[in-house]
Amino acid sequence: MKAAQLFDVSGQVVFVTGAASGLGLAYSEVLAENGAHVVMTDIDERTLRERAATLQQSGASVEAIVLDVGDTDALRGAVDATARKHGRLDVVFANAGISAGTGPFTEAGAIRNVPLERWKNVVDINLTSVFATIQAAAAPMTAQRSGRIIVTSSIGGMKSEPMVGYAYAATKAALNNLIRHAAVELAQHNILVNAIAPGPFLTNIANGRVKKDPEVRKQFEAMIPLHRIAEPDEIKGLALFLASPASSYVTGAVIPIDGGATAW
Repeated sequence: MKAAQLFDVSGQVVFVTGAASGLGLAYSEVLAENGAHVVMTDIDERTLRERAATLQQSGASVEAIVLDVGDTDALRGAVDATARKHGRLDVVFANAGISAGTGPFTEAGAIRNVPLERWKNVVDINLTSVFATIQAAAAPMTAQRSGRIIVTSSIGGMKSEPMVGYAYAATKAALNNLIRHAAVELAQHNILVNAIAPGPFLTNIANGRVKKDPEVRKQFEAMIPLHRIAEPDEIKGLALFLASPASSYVTGAVIPIDGGATAW
């Protein structure tokens, strides 16, 4: 089979949360640029509509839905509406997430100083909303007996990571087991469930501190054998692989893309 067939996503209906910027935008771009119809969702209405318009002007098939994933009723409704409107739902990227602040080796990030309200908010967005996304996607995918669910986790959920906050590390670790649980159950319906576990990328998470603060950037780079922070475009190959026929025997996997950070 030629590469064009292995990675063919043309005509697929794709739903992406947190699609206005960063990794969610990268997922949306690579799927749309390769012929899928992409439903881009985000809480940031202006940026979302600008990014969707740019893709539409290039000839891509996309639509934009303003969505707060913390509102699980609205989230489920958006997934259901997408499946009804298009008659199917092929790929869902449960990507939206937030930072939990600085890590435990800072005063603000020390366990004694972490506000419970911050903890609860991160759990709601990074874990509960992802569970709700998987739950909503499973219904139409079960009916059609096919589908791909791809969750954005983190290497911060695979090992101790001093640069990220407690709630972020805890929720990302939980996601890694959540997708394994779902993968085992949903395999009987030919639904593949996997997680991408990025290392440091140049995105807007945590107010873009990796991009804006040279000292923070140096600290992250020191943790990476490649000694650099990734650009969002560098996640596109893995995203396309997991969404395409090329990954037909991959499920329950947590795949790091981290410049070698988990290798030491």
